[in-house]
Amino acid sequence: MNISKENFINDYKRKMISMYQVSVEDAPDMVKYMTLGATIRDYMSYDWHETQMEYDKSKTKKVYYFSMEFLIGRLMDSALINLGIKDVVEEGLNELGIDLAQMEEIEPDAGLGNGGLGRLAACFMDSMASIGVPGVGIGLRYRYGLFKQQIINGYQIESPDDWLKIANVWETRRDNEACMVKFGGTCNTYWGDDGKMYVSYTDYEPILAVPYDMPVPGYKNGVVNTLRLWSAETGGVGFDFATFSRGDFEKAIESQSAANSITSVLYPDDSTARGKLLRLKQEYFFTSAGIQSIINQAKKNGVDLYELDKYVAIHINDTHPALAVPELMRILMDENGMSWEDSWNITVKTLGYTNHTILAEALEKWNVNVFKHLLPRVYMIVEEINRRFCSDLQNKYGGDWNKVSRMSIIQDGVVKMAHLAIVGSHSVNGVAKLHTDILKEQELSDFHQFYEGKFNNKTNGITHRRWLMQANPELATLIDNTIGTSWQKMPLDLKKLRKYENDAAFIDSCAQVKQHNKERLAKFIKENYNITVDPTSVFDIQVKRLHMYKRQILNVLHIMDLYNRLCENPALDITPRTFIFGAKAFPGYTIAKNTIKLICTVADKINNDKRVADKLKVVFVPNYGVSLAQIMIPAGDISEQISTASKEASGTGNMKFMMNGAVTVATLDGANVEIHEAVGDDNIVLFGLRSEEVIAYQKNGNYRVQDVIKNDVRLQNILRQISQGYFGLAPESDFDLILDQLVTHNDPFFTLRDFGSYVDAQNRISHLYRDTNTFRRMSVVNIAESGIFSSDNTIKNYAEEIWNVRHDYKA
Repeated sequence: MNISKENFINDYKRKMISMYQVSVEDAPDMVKYMTLGATIRDYMSYDWHETQMEYDKSKTKKVYYFSMEFLIGRLMDSALINLGIKDVVEEGLNELGIDLAQMEEIEPDAGLGNGGLGRLAACFMDSMASIGVPGVGIGLRYRYGLFKQQIINGYQIESPDDWLKIANVWETRRDNEACMVKFGGTCNTYWGDDGKMYVSYTDYEPILAVPYDMPVPGYKNGVVNTLRLWSAETGGVGFDFATFSRGDFEKAIESQSAANSITSVLYPDDSTARGKLLRLKQEYFFTSAGIQSIINQAKKNGVDLYELDKYVAIHINDTHPALAVPELMRILMDENGMSWEDSWNITVKTLGYTNHTILAEALEKWNVNVFKHLLPRVYMIVEEINRRFCSDLQNKYGGDWNKVSRMSIIQDGVVKMAHLAIVGSHSVNGVAKLHTDILKEQELSDFHQFYEGKFNNKTNGITHRRWLMQANPELATLIDNTIGTSWQKMPLDLKKLRKYENDAAFIDSCAQVKQHNKERLAKFIKENYNITVDPTSVFDIQVKRLHMYKRQILNVLHIMDLYNRLCENPALDITPRTFIFGAKAFPGYTIAKNTIKLICTVADKINNDKRVADKLKVVFVPNYGVSLAQIMIPAGDISEQISTASKEASGTGNMKFMMNGAVTVATLDGANVEIHEAVGDDNIVLFGLRSEEVIAYQKNGNYRVQDVIKNDVRLQNILRQISQGYFGLAPESDFDLILDQLVTHNDPFFTLRDFGSYVDAQNRISHLYRDTNTFRRMSVVNIAESGIFSSDNTIKNYAEEIWNVRHDYKA
């Protein structure tokens, strides 16, 4: 859009007066921020309205992307960039004596996600709008998000992430599009005089679903899509005044509390029965509300529901929204009078499913009794889907009851949500070539054989607008000045930088940008944690969700070994290293929380040892999220992507670091395989077991961790130090679970098996970093080859190969 500085200043002043009746000179910072957000939203509003009107008028096929998480971070800077008005707004604010960066710091990170799943969904929404895919994100409006992480005495302490304490300036409440979601109660079916089956549903718990819409602007194309987040309310029946008057105060607000709990926090602790019930309630709530709104809008637009798939594509991001399968069936049959056969045909053609994991713990399963009690009608439908599916299996495989049992949706008292999503979708995709191959050949091979052509790969991506243009503007400007600006809309054009991989001036300029980002991070660490780090040292960064397969422990073991070597020989000539971690552990995941304690304990000992002060530092950055990532990722020299081969579906942090010029140290796991293919052997540092070796070990059961320990004195020393409290580990029981997993339980993620190879890889990194020209060239090659991992490319593939939807819409 085009606005002048003068127009912006006038708009901003008028908005402040209309909202707060105060002048700019007298306004506090919060008023300045809220006014700025409202002004920017006003700029988007016309295009937002026009975009939606055009979609509805033309009956353009629209994608509805269902995800439990949308980790969108802060929106102000990205909105200004995508609208193309950041420079004008910044100049106008400066003239008013207001610092744009200071305003942006007031905005909280939206508490709508946790890790890669949510960040992927956010990137996809940005890319859909930017390449012209008509799209709507469907999720939950969490009141408190996951949690705010503090580190006290090395322990993770969780507190509420009260991100809505400051009003969300971007959202619009749509009371006129609220709908009712029903839980529990009694469900009966009966046949009418017309020969059709009808459903009677009584004594249910009604929860009002109220949508809050947020604009998602595309990059300089006038398109504004929508992120719709559902909030749970009681619909005016939450307060029982008569009961309150009788003195039963808690019961009077019981239904209100029950409703509020649904959208209170992201991922309630499901280690308890009540937590599991709430998780299932969340999943059905936003899925049902989303499907209801889709059908309502389709009918309003005059769409023939028998041709729904021509106008609507519903995508299930992991298994959390898998209830979309029976819920769409329920609405088509019970509320629109369709037959089972027609409803099933429409459902399968409309739905697509992305699988994000091969870990058994993440393939959701729900207890039949819990499911049936909470969702009686939906369970009836799932039961019938399963009966018909198993009948098809029996017809094809005869008496192979083992295969039928393996593939059944309902088995051994649980409902398998991944199986439900596969059976009820026309497309099932993995998120990296290796991941998809493992799904097809190992974990879901029965389904791949049964459904010819249903499985496909769509390697994940990241939006280069957020992770390069916004997070690293100095590098983005350097790229603009070197190859032009076409890469901003066509990220594959970053490959033009390969012409400059041996250009001394360009390489030096890239190195200067990296150094500036390292100095910024070093300053941040000093100001916030009072730890002094050397910005000329190697910044080795591992930031991701804390999980044993991601192997933060392997990183720590190497740091312990490096520290031991320095203690044995203080004169040891090593490349100075700063190891930086960021991760949250789920509250009920004890061993992950103990890993954070181990990292912090080791950091405390090393950082207070003057003998190694100029050679080694360790920093754990609390409360890692999108805004912190935008400071940390541009500063990384080394990107730690060290998961157990075959366990990481894709990873997207690897792509973000790569795009910002970090060199990846990696196992050949997830999208690391494709990064390796892109940059070649000389521009990545590989180590460890390959996926086929891990799978063979697990299949044959012939791995013996004691043999590894017996043959490695370094490991013997480190494990002894942990158990005996050498690093000041108190109480020692904090690390019993870690030692038990590594030793007693035979190192299930092959951490100790890969230790020697990992140490060798780290030694190679030290040597490479000292060869300044070689390391800087590696950095440039990584930036140049990162364009293939833009989510713009990924979304084009989804649009063409799964959704069958246009990707060229412009306002």
